[in-house]
Amino acid sequence: MAAGGRQAAPRPDLGRYVVSRPVYSEAAFQEENEKKARLQPTLRERVQGACSCSRKKAFQITKSFLPVLEWLPKYRVKEWLVSDIISGVSTGLVATLQGLAFALLVAVPLGYGLYSAFFPLLTYFFLGTSRHLSVGPFPVVSLMVGSVVLSMAPDDKFYIMSSNATGLNKTLIDTVSRDAQRVVIASTLTFLVGIIQLVFGALQIGFIVRYLADPLVGGFTTAAAFQVFVSQLKIVLNVSTKNYNGILSIIYTLIEIFQRIGTTNIADLIAGLLTIFICMVVKEINDRFKHKIPVPIPIEVIVTIVATGISYAADLEKKYNAGIVKTIPRGFLPPEPPAVSMFSEMIAPAFSTAVVAYAIAVSVAKVYATKHDYPIDGNQELIAYGISNVFAGAFSCFVATTALSRTAVQESTGGKTQVASLISAGIVLIAIVALGKLLEPLQKSVLAAIVIANLKGMFMQVFDVPRLWRQNKADAMIWIFTCVASIILGLDLGLLAGLVFGLLTVVVRVVEPEGVKILRFSSPIFYANIDGLKSSLKSTVGFDAIRVHNKRLKALRMIQKLIKKGKLKATKNGIISDSGATNEAFESDEDLDDPEDLKIPTKEVEIQVDWNSELPVKVNVPRVPIHSLIFDFGGVSFLDVVAVRTMRMIVKEFERIDVTVYIASHQDNIIRKLEQCGFFDDNIRKDMFFLTVHDAVLYIQHEMMHRDIQDPIFEKVRTMYHSFFCIIH
Repeated sequence: MAAGGRQAAPRPDLGRYVVSRPVYSEAAFQEENEKKARLQPTLRERVQGACSCSRKKAFQITKSFLPVLEWLPKYRVKEWLVSDIISGVSTGLVATLQGLAFALLVAVPLGYGLYSAFFPLLTYFFLGTSRHLSVGPFPVVSLMVGSVVLSMAPDDKFYIMSSNATGLNKTLIDTVSRDAQRVVIASTLTFLVGIIQLVFGALQIGFIVRYLADPLVGGFTTAAAFQVFVSQLKIVLNVSTKNYNGILSIIYTLIEIFQRIGTTNIADLIAGLLTIFICMVVKEINDRFKHKIPVPIPIEVIVTIVATGISYAADLEKKYNAGIVKTIPRGFLPPEPPAVSMFSEMIAPAFSTAVVAYAIAVSVAKVYATKHDYPIDGNQELIAYGISNVFAGAFSCFVATTALSRTAVQESTGGKTQVASLISAGIVLIAIVALGKLLEPLQKSVLAAIVIANLKGMFMQVFDVPRLWRQNKADAMIWIFTCVASIILGLDLGLLAGLVFGLLTVVVRVVEPEGVKILRFSSPIFYANIDGLKSSLKSTVGFDAIRVHNKRLKALRMIQKLIKKGKLKATKNGIISDSGATNEAFESDEDLDDPEDLKIPTKEVEIQVDWNSELPVKVNVPRVPIHSLIFDFGGVSFLDVVAVRTMRMIVKEFERIDVTVYIASHQDNIIRKLEQCGFFDDNIRKDMFFLTVHDAVLYIQHEMMHRDIQDPIFEKVRTMYHSFFCIIH
């Protein structure tokens, strides 16, 4: 009790708030809140605005095309330069050796792998938006290029006959002509991939990066890491296999590796295992004591130098038949135009390679952009890779993307910006023109082991799955499905399968009242994905509205025939009653609709049937357990003409089977688009649109409650109807 005997007033609950407002449909909201029409600029004004150019606007356009102008003036020399130098040297050594190794996957001479590790870095430095990507060859993309090269220039096209001193003819391969042709094919494919990526960038296809959800990216990059691991495993073991590509390629590669496991070179295996162990231990030390160690220990550089010295001193190639780099050519070739005549033959693989290369690059870029909190521009990345591949293709390179392991080296050794990439390009340049000979004794297994050791971070993503499962089972399933599909089907088909699976899970069901289904579609709806919307709709509601309508028409015609024969009769309340005679009109339903029969008009208004009850005719009419369908368009940014036409058809199809369709959480431009395309008529009005899904659900519940109050004989009618069938049967 308060002083003076007065009771203290109860304190308000400050941990919650209550909002009370009417249920708003689109029409009701517009009626209550007058909307000011925004004056649309005329065509002349739009053209003037687009063509006008101020100094500030020109600089903004230049910066958007050359992101280096945005970050380079802000470069922190004292804080970042040392880390970028160490990272660049480490990454450059790895890039040099990876270029040599991945050239084997493309089936071209080793020197062209060094070119591929050098030229794309120069253009990406100016055009890329990622601070950590190391651009260059990637094993899976290299395998894709190699499959095209081997299919268009197989060994059997270059057989020549040669006679020896004994007069016997031998069949040899003209390796000079073969290698020259393969280089032309690889560089032409690279040029075409660059053109495709440039076209995608010009058409603003880069928005697809928004739909690369984190679970999809995690599953995809983990699968890519596994592909890389298998590709490097055979180098660690020094076991030769065929270059497989496509569905189950990784399985075939593993089978062949284990079939030839007996030919493992012990010297290479020991060197590889020691390298993996040392690199992983030192990296763990770097991570645990990163606050005490001013600069991460560049273990990759140290291991490379030590391993090269040991291999040279012990002469591992001659004594133990170890696989070493052997020969690194010096100098550059002049630029060459692509063989345009080959474009038609390689357009399909070029398209898939362009998509996979971009997907890999953006996926890895998103991982590090999220980790270091900076944005990635998907369209600019397409332009950057497109120009890089066109430029590289002119210098006899093969397709460039990013490499998971090389990027991991660049980031884990302290790289802060693309200055590290420029320094790594300098290391590759030195290897090409001067010091490449020093790396010739290095074992390839050491390079492969460094690559494998740097995949640890990608493989650790597997531990995200239990967390995702606890938080959102759909996200966990996307991760698992994308990973498994990418491993089994290959990265190109696996990525496509993951995207489709992800889109299907985007159409989610929320908590729904009885008789109501809610569909959420979180992407623009247009001609390319309208079939996916239809499939998701059927899956969600559990029936096909067209089939339900046709079956109902068939049942109504049969009932009308029974009424004409006097076997059944209909009361004014629409209740079908027995006339006292035996029903002889039962027919078996073969689930086939007669197109001609469906054209016969029916008098649906004269006969009202409870379609969810047993019918007096044997027609398999699918049950419709809902009375309302809500489309949640909160994530739909636009509709095209095909989508509007399809949505109109969907509304009509559901309305004629007594299911009311509503659209909620739509953007204003959706209403305008529907009006422009003639969506509305006397039956389809704006009162089917609601501001939120909650508004729509409350409206439906109110309508159903009102209907039940106004129709108290509803249950009585249902009881009479069931009693009637008990008498018949």
